[in-house]
Amino acid sequence: MMKEKVTSLRSTPAENSFVQSILIVDDEEDVFYSFQRFLEAFPLKAYNAKSGEEALKFLRSNAVDIVLMDIRMGGKNGLETLKEIRKLSPQQIVIIMTAYGTCQTAIEAMKLGAYDYILKPFNILELKSILMKAMEASKLTKEASKESPHSSVDRHGLQIIGNSPAMQKVYKLIGQVAPTNATVLIVGESGSGKELVARAIYQYSLRSNRPFIAINCAAIPENLLESELFGHERGSFTGAMAQRIGKFEQGDGGTVFLDEIGEMPITTQAKILRVLQEGEFCRLGSNEPIKTDVRIIAATNKDLAAAVAKREFRADLYYRLNVVKLTLPPLRERVEDIPALVDHFLAKHRRYLPNAASRVSQDAIKHLMAYHWPGNIRELENVIQRAMVLATSATIQSCHLPEEIRFYEKIKESKKTSSVEHFSKELNALIEEIVAAERKENRIENLKTLFHWIYNHVLEECGGNESKAKEILGFHPSSVDAIK
Repeated sequence: MMKEKVTSLRSTPAENSFVQSILIVDDEEDVFYSFQRFLEAFPLKAYNAKSGEEALKFLRSNAVDIVLMDIRMGGKNGLETLKEIRKLSPQQIVIIMTAYGTCQTAIEAMKLGAYDYILKPFNILELKSILMKAMEASKLTKEASKESPHSSVDRHGLQIIGNSPAMQKVYKLIGQVAPTNATVLIVGESGSGKELVARAIYQYSLRSNRPFIAINCAAIPENLLESELFGHERGSFTGAMAQRIGKFEQGDGGTVFLDEIGEMPITTQAKILRVLQEGEFCRLGSNEPIKTDVRIIAATNKDLAAAVAKREFRADLYYRLNVVKLTLPPLRERVEDIPALVDHFLAKHRRYLPNAASRVSQDAIKHLMAYHWPGNIRELENVIQRAMVLATSATIQSCHLPEEIRFYEKIKESKKTSSVEHFSKELNALIEEIVAAERKENRIENLKTLFHWIYNHVLEECGGNESKAKEILGFHPSSVDAIK
């Protein structure tokens, strides 16, 4: 049976003149009573449904401003119920709550039109903020309509790993933008997974049954890039022995992903702009325009706004690309995702390394989570793959990790001192420790690489001042002897 409670209103009489309603959908009765107490601070009338079916029955004959719904319930789950709610009332504000904040769950919920979602156990301040915004949105946008996208895409290949707060924001934005035709600019450091995000947008889009064409603008020589993108006619340049169809023609109806677009030559940028503005292009050697219907997703590790200021990137193209900007966090800002990423890479590489290590020690995980990962996820994958090869048992130990990761914390601590003499002493003591460890493990060949890494690290901290870097390092005799 549906329960109803009008909460006490702790606000001014003017504010109390508008009371909204909320339907809490959860198969655990205690959850509703907990929310009743929490909602006493809000001008909200609360109702309760114990299943998706019960919620739909209620919504067919009653209007509420907000639906707050769990995903895992008996009978229809939250996402199935959300689909039905969208059919009943496209403008209905639905907030999803779940204890399982996976990439697929988050994207699917936002794609289906959820206003937001929140993870259990709740952060009270976050929940309060979401409810306040939802109440305002319900008040101001009742006429707005969000049509439910329909797609039967097979998404089993989606491999975005991580449930950190930083990645939850990414999943939400993917889910919101995927069903649209909006151009997306993905910004992130090299190796942070920009192409995976582009593919996720594609997989959850209405174009998922059409081609996904990926082009790395930095990997193709400038004189070949235009031919690769737009195609060419026979005889249009030396070596053009036959007509060629370009990527924009191949991708008609689908999605074209322009990776590292910051490296694209200015002349080619003008032609990309024409595709975005007019939906057409010409093959090299032809003046005949060809129509194309593609969605463009671009990615860069550059600051394009700065490139525009330096006239290295067209301002008009930048504004055309920057319709929706999705910033991907570097790995150092989501270190809590490292254990899950490690498990993923172990499983991935054991397919062709069946006898390799299958787990990582807690001490090794600590080192991995302390490291700053300049190469991001790509670097982590390479480190795990290398460790799997080097490990002589089923468990990857700290000794199987590269030296720069094992000793990163100690080097970081050493450089905190303001005294050059003390820094030099601490760092050289550390180098002696590393030398001893490498000799014990019979890995002397690694020391030259290690020493250069330490030198470059110190040089960077010294702002490129070689004299100061050499003074700090002191070129300790044991270090020099070790790399001769």
